[in-house]
Amino acid sequence: MDDKISAPLAFVTGATGLLGNNLVRLLLEQGFAVRALVRSPGKALDQFAGLPVELVTGDMLAVEAFARALTGVDVVFHTAAYFRDSYTGGRHWPKLYAANVLGTRALLHHAHAAGVRRFVHASSIAVLRGMRGALVDETMLRKEHEADDYYRSKILSDREVLSFLERHPDFDATMVLPGWMHGPGDMGPTSAARMVIDVARGRLPGVPPGSASLVDARDVAMAMILAHRHGRRGERYLAAGRHMTMGELLPMLGRLLGVAVPKRRMPMALLYLVAGIGEIRARLTGQPVLLSWAVARAMSRENERSHFDPTRSQTQLGLRFRPVEETLRDEIAWLRAHGSLA
Repeated sequence: MDDKISAPLAFVTGATGLLGNNLVRLLLEQGFAVRALVRSPGKALDQFAGLPVELVTGDMLAVEAFARALTGVDVVFHTAAYFRDSYTGGRHWPKLYAANVLGTRALLHHAHAAGVRRFVHASSIAVLRGMRGALVDETMLRKEHEADDYYRSKILSDREVLSFLERHPDFDATMVLPGWMHGPGDMGPTSAARMVIDVARGRLPGVPPGSASLVDARDVAMAMILAHRHGRRGERYLAAGRHMTMGELLPMLGRLLGVAVPKRRMPMALLYLVAGIGEIRARLTGQPVLLSWAVARAMSRENERSHFDPTRSQTQLGLRFRPVEETLRDEIAWLRAHGSLA
């Protein structure tokens, strides 16, 4: 008689993204077998070379096309999301809604139909909003009319998860709310890595106003696994990291990069001007913007609303965060090793 116990099988969407690829690696370290949803098999083969990862080619815009791959899965980790606003400027609501809302709805349906009963959803701090300077927790939900398009798509995708739980008492799902993720493995690159690159190349005209909650993608990956193991059904868990002003972040980046950074603070009016010019240039050239209108507006609206309370995640999940300097140092080293920084 074979007493060998097979490893639990995890299905990861968005597996080549910053969170997804760190989650895949951590799941393997934690003893899971991993089936990874990827849009580009070539990119995934490079990224996961030598790792025992089963690749599934597919897209959140057509979940039915890869639904068979959900058979035999013990837990789905849903990290895929469309957030193009941060890169090219302009508005992208139809794609945001199709991928983030309808895609989540379809994934829940097909996962349940395939026999999956555990689901961990990567939400966002975007679904929360508190008063300026207040400590924000998981109960302080953002009103839909206060949200920009990306934030609204995340609010609605959370609602898909919660409404599915109401209709399916045999299904278990939790939500993890990451902050502004940095760290190694950012092949996109996301807005986080783009900022590091822009600082390294001296592209910032000044210190932008605003604050952010910066977190290591590896810590968010751990939060996802802990939420699967210890999270309560239908609960939200913050994985937001550390509150930092841009005036605190830029000098730290400059020191780690070995470059001079601006000291003059940008007034909000200048921030919007830079964003507006960048949007026009992006439309004309097709190149990513240094600062999109959506990001400028978020900096204005969310300034000093990035103090997040980690109590629930710490007490119920046992989540801990590594120092920001360690995250940035590892991110810079990875970008250098992959040719994004000289």
